[in-house]
Amino acid sequence: MELSNQFQTENKTNNLPKKRFKLGEFLHLLTKSKSVLIGGIFVLIVIFCAIFAPLISTHDPYEMEMGNRLLTPMKDGHILGTDQFGRDLFTRLIYGARVSLQVGLISVAIAMVIGVTLGLISGYYGGWVDTIIMRIVDIVLSFPVLLLAIALVAALGPGIENVILALGFVYWTNYARIVRANVLAIKEEEYIQAAKTIGSSDFRIIFFNILPNCLAPIVVVATLGLGTAIVSEATLSFLGLGIQPPESSWGWTLAFGMKFIREAPYLSIYPGMAIMITVLGFNLLGDGIRDLTDSKLKRN
Repeated sequence: MELSNQFQTENKTNNLPKKRFKLGEFLHLLTKSKSVLIGGIFVLIVIFCAIFAPLISTHDPYEMEMGNRLLTPMKDGHILGTDQFGRDLFTRLIYGARVSLQVGLISVAIAMVIGVTLGLISGYYGGWVDTIIMRIVDIVLSFPVLLLAIALVAALGPGIENVILALGFVYWTNYARIVRANVLAIKEEEYIQAAKTIGSSDFRIIFFNILPNCLAPIVVVATLGLGTAIVSEATLSFLGLGIQPPESSWGWTLAFGMKFIREAPYLSIYPGMAIMITVLGFNLLGDGIRDLTDSKLKRN
């Protein structure tokens, strides 16, 4: 008799309306947004250049030709000219895309894992757990983001690994606050209460019932966060705290180009354009996804 009642309860739970995040429907909506299409084109171009850098590049990114230093664009086979060490600028920028995307993707992934996990725990359990986690968030947010990243990298030391860790730690708070706010609303839904009634574990409720309904805002924050992370990496490299020579970095290339701004302004213009196009692409993509998500929620 008890098993029969439980079976009936499970059936009722399955029949309750659930506002699930439908990936197929969401991807179909993306193709209808001009912002998403334009931003997606920019992002795909950068990703293509990063993946196929050895095939696209025309020179060795580390080869120095002091006799060809500071060549103007389109001279002697150098599409964008050469830097102060005679290295091909086009090749350096292509390989710099790899560094920027690597830092952006991994740091956002770290921030997402930390922030989403803590946001789920904070919103679901509430009480003193919520208080402690949110006070930690408030403490981190009380520091200027870039200043905190600079302090962390200065303490850990320059290098791509430390830059990734520093940015991941700095930006996790955005995910925690947004996920917590969504969990507070979702956990009051009928199907969540029904899941508790039939004895579903907290782990199953959090990660199989609540998390799928938080994916839309998480995707938006992650997409916008990629552009922010790339700018932060370029800033740290510009200040000498990020990627170190001879590795190629847009921020590092821009910093050294400033020393030759009068005689070779292209050394600063082209890295700046690369950063601008990449960040613009991610921002357009994120804005488009946010608009589509908001309109979809209003229709529901």
